[in-house]
Amino acid sequence: AQLDGTEEKEKDHDSHDNNDNTAKEDTTSTSSSTTTVSKEKDEDDTNIDALTATLGKVSIAPPIKNAPQSIQTVANMLSSNNYTKIVVLTGAGVSCNAGIPDFRTPGTGLYDNLQKYNLPFPEAVFDLQFYARNPDPFVQLASELWPGLKHSPTITHSFIALLEQKGMLLRTYTQNIDMLDVLAGVSEERMIECHGHFRTASCTVCSKPFDGEECKRIIVEEKRAPTCLSCKGYVKPDIVFFGEGLPDRFHRLVRKDVREADLLIIMGTSLMVSPVCQIPEMVPRNCPRILFNRELVGTFCRGGMKSRRKSYANEERDVFHEGDCDESVRLLCSLLGWEKELDELNSSTRLG
Repeated sequence: AQLDGTEEKEKDHDSHDNNDNTAKEDTTSTSSSTTTVSKEKDEDDTNIDALTATLGKVSIAPPIKNAPQSIQTVANMLSSNNYTKIVVLTGAGVSCNAGIPDFRTPGTGLYDNLQKYNLPFPEAVFDLQFYARNPDPFVQLASELWPGLKHSPTITHSFIALLEQKGMLLRTYTQNIDMLDVLAGVSEERMIECHGHFRTASCTVCSKPFDGEECKRIIVEEKRAPTCLSCKGYVKPDIVFFGEGLPDRFHRLVRKDVREADLLIIMGTSLMVSPVCQIPEMVPRNCPRILFNRELVGTFCRGGMKSRRKSYANEERDVFHEGDCDESVRLLCSLLGWEKELDELNSSTRLG
């Protein structure tokens, strides 16, 4: 009986030892597992950090159901607050929703609807030599399209002004002469009107300045071309006609701006008119380019998206979103949480 009791005690002792060892092994295993998970988490965090850095250190904008990936990508970029030197390039497509036709769309474009002016060719309405012989077609067209009388800034114009308000806009280059960017609130300092504007006027012969408001009154109310007080030559608003050079300010700033640009946004343009159409090719290769347009244009069309700028690892990024500019901008601002600001700004600039 004593031997049996001793054996039971020894068995109990051995059992306690085994349990202690098992507990130690479990603790060691749990600790090892925790260390492994922690290491994996650290590695994941490192990978996420690296990926975020590769994509331009973006913070992710809240997704909207069924939002196109192209728009989500742009929203992620802008929400990162890393872009403070954005260059915008616009064409006639950004003003179509204001009721101003573009130039080249078959059937609805301006050049397809000038028959009533009996022009020898559509572009003659903006031809300097033709104006010297017959200014009436331009005068009639200008009296209908004069900025600030009938047409209000679009959502896209207000978006550009909003970029400036947020300290993100370096410069906006427009090929339009409708002055809607300025009417939307874009400062003249941030504005390059590549093809001129209606605010000032000058003689087409001697180049002497002519009062801009008086030029407007004569064209809009009297429906005739003003004449120079000095040489009696025809006066016109300071918009660029065929045969004239672009404003000095364009040449003075464009190379500096494209070197400094950290993002290029192109909207509503065919990119067919030189030298403005060269701007997308002048930005550094590490500057992302965004195109909001009804169709691919420029090197976006000639393989740029598939070859020249395809590598996200090298930050060579092109983003194309097809469609109406205003619709694209509104969806983008919804993702960014800017829609209320956008609408308030646009409402404050509407005529009537």
